Amino acid sequence: MAGPAKIREVTGRLPLEAPLVAAIEAWQAWLAHERRASVHTLDAYGHDLADFLEFMVEHRGGPLGPATLADLRLADFRAWLAARNNRGLKRTSTARALSTVRGFFRRLEKTGVASNGAISVLRTPKLPKSIPKALSEDEAFSAIAAVAEMADEPWVAKRDAAILTLLYGGGLRIGEALGLDRRDVPAGPALRVVGKGNKERLVPLLPVVMEAIKDYLEACPHKPAPDGPLFVGKRGGRLSPSQVQATLRKVRRALGLPETATPHALRHSFATHLLAGGGDLRTIQELLGHASLSTTQRYTAVDTARIIEVYRAAHPRARG
Repeated sequence: MAGPAKIREVTGRLPLEAPLVAAIEAWQAWLAHERRASVHTLDAYGHDLADFLEFMVEHRGGPLGPATLADLRLADFRAWLAARNNRGLKRTSTARALSTVRGFFRRLEKTGVASNGAISVLRTPKLPKSIPKALSEDEAFSAIAAVAEMADEPWVAKRDAAILTLLYGGGLRIGEALGLDRRDVPAGPALRVVGKGNKERLVPLLPVVMEAIKDYLEACPHKPAPDGPLFVGKRGGRLSPSQVQATLRKVRRALGLPETATPHALRHSFATHLLAGGGDLRTIQELLGHASLSTTQRYTAVDTARIIEVYRAAHPRARG
């Protein structure tokens, strides 16, 4: 069940005191209207908080209210984390859930509903460092070429090629690309993109990207209004990420690419290849729309791994 619906179901079923229910509703309204959180983010936060509340009702053996939450100790929070681990949930999922609950408690404290110092000293589960899986330049070019050949209609071929070219040439997230409207296509060489947290950024567009989008629009049988979707399905509605993911699965099988060759891998490839070509981290951070430079710094590990791979393959002393 999706997050907001899940929270409503939980607040209606669990023994929660009225002030806590009101605080939950106020927190969700604040996220939606003040923080301008996306529907996906609201779903995730709602699901995480519901999981926490369900556990604590059973763990404490009674109703939950502001005073109960203020009285929770470090051992109570650790018991929740341990329960998630016993259920086999991934550490990344638990780290996100803990971040959600911390944010909820911060909001309770700021609004004067309840204060709890224990959660502030609770350590986040240690996460394995993940290195983005980037495609090589040849793999990226091959995927774009192959997707154009696999479509059953010429305009669909041009659409799919335009999407992958935009992901690789502009570093967009798949949701950002498919969220574009027709009026967002720029007359000049820069695209205004609305990313996570409703943050805007300007992404320079290479001529090859602009040409791919132009070819698609000229061939598309659907003529969307300015506020209509840029990338449409066969019936004229906005294309969904699952459709692009399914298309790329076919490309993977046809080219023998690894399972990590996803739409998001093209974004990783954009950043990795920029870094390898001499791009600086700050610029790449801006292009990707990362809030933190530490997120962008993951790509230095990708580039280092590539350097080591080339060295081992080419250097005479590495073959001893």
